[in-house]
Amino acid sequence: MPKSAASAAADSRLPPGQTLVTNFPVLSYGPTPRFDPATWNLRVSGLVERPLVFTWNQFRELPRTTQLADFHCVTSWSRFDNRWEGVKTRLVAELAGVKADARHVFVRCDGGYTTNLPLAEFLAEDALLAYRHDGRELEPDHGWPLRLVVPKLYAWKSAKWVRAIEFTARDRRGFWEVRGYHNHGDPWKEERYSFQEDDE
Repeated sequence: MPKSAASAAADSRLPPGQTLVTNFPVLSYGPTPRFDPATWNLRVSGLVERPLVFTWNQFRELPRTTQLADFHCVTSWSRFDNRWEGVKTRLVAELAGVKADARHVFVRCDGGYTTNLPLAEFLAEDALLAYRHDGRELEPDHGWPLRLVVPKLYAWKSAKWVRAIEFTARDRRGFWEVRGYHNHGDPWKEERYSFQEDDE
């Protein structure tokens, strides 16, 4: 029986090896951190002209954007049409004045989690630092108060509970990347595990 147009369109948005879900599963390393708006800050450092430290109120005063994007987890589920609200990563980079020799970004989070990605992926048009999801404040288990969202990569790169962003010249692998996950994580290429890097 031929597929409907809607089914065919959905298939074209689903990377290989993924299953579409309508709920939003929670996958985290470690417990959900507590958030105190009086002490929380976001640090931007490394190869920048102007190192920055935002308080929670200062960050929320930055221009807000809305981004509709699909979300692909390396554990093989995908969720379509997530409506994220937050601050474009490009704006944060512009405010800090990223230097010409920066090539990579290293992200640190509450709870000890880290991840890494190329500067070009961090500055993608659809990448943002989100604090709202589907019309509501992010739930704590999904990264409240601040989550990096990089839709073109597997979701472990969309780090939860972000606290620091460092711009670097050299790549440095993050938490899952040193534990066998792929250093890049493109879902359309099924870049799931580090052993696949030898074939690229």
